[in-house]
Amino acid sequence: MSSQDGGRPTSAGRPRREPGPVLVAGDANLDLVLRGDIRPRFGQAEQFLTGADLVLGSSAGIMAAGLARLGVEVGLVARVGDDWFGERTLALLVDHGVDVAGVRTVPGPTGLSVILSDDDRAILTLPGAMAGLQAADVRLALAGSGAQHLHLASFFLLPELARDLPVLLARARAAGVTTSLDSNWDPTERWSGVAACLPHLDLLFPNATEAIELAGALGTGRPANALEGARVLAAAGPTVVVKDGADGGFAVSGTQVVRAAALPVRVVDTTGAGDSFDAGFLAGWVEGQPLADCLAWAVAAGSLSATATGGTAGQPARTDLLAALGRQP
Repeated sequence: MSSQDGGRPTSAGRPRREPGPVLVAGDANLDLVLRGDIRPRFGQAEQFLTGADLVLGSSAGIMAAGLARLGVEVGLVARVGDDWFGERTLALLVDHGVDVAGVRTVPGPTGLSVILSDDDRAILTLPGAMAGLQAADVRLALAGSGAQHLHLASFFLLPELARDLPVLLARARAAGVTTSLDSNWDPTERWSGVAACLPHLDLLFPNATEAIELAGALGTGRPANALEGARVLAAAGPTVVVKDGADGGFAVSGTQVVRAAALPVRVVDTTGAGDSFDAGFLAGWVEGQPLADCLAWAVAAGSLSATATGGTAGQPARTDLLAALGRQP
């Protein structure tokens, strides 16, 4: 894919191609997903849960697993600790078909997220080893991967990588590698640093709230809604693909706006649904699907992901995704 035109898909589509390897860089950890009476009451009050699952977590890990499930060759570059949590994270990634040659095991604890899952979610995260991921790790993995696309996840959890990310992205695109970013939520709510990355991105994957906050951090005023925010962000360079919850999603590419409705599914757990959304979009995008089809794949993958507990149990295979959209493989 040439990066000279920003790699932007259009409604007319782009040349179809065989999907090349995708390299995903970011966090890698387990999620402990708790359901039931999950709103803590201090004072040593004991509460009963209806479910507790220890599953593959992390935005980068879930997204990589989703790509593999959809038949895309994918590798992950990340850091885990030298503990059982790190061993288990690696084992689950391998089970899901992800190449983990780029995952380093370092001294210390592996990151961990505790998900309190109800109608909404609260997330408690120990960054652990993930926070030490560096641009040099990604450059090394990228050089030996043959990857045609580089996706970055969890910008605000990876301070060392975030510091050098604009240069890393610029060099990747100069080498003919297309790029994408899902910043996820900023725990500090300052939203700084992403602006410098925008000119070097082909794709940006915020949710609706993140689109507003990221656009507001550009200094042009806080946008009134997610669409306005996406337009502001798209003007800085990337195609902006927004996860819009129960309303599905929409994409802004230049002046073009494309929408797709969510599938009617029974929602069990929305953990990781946004990462599966990203995987669905990229699975279509790396093989040259039109923007509307990429978005339909994204919304279908995100919707189906929410039908099971955790981020990966409900992720669809390509045949499942196409069937859900009423299309033939």
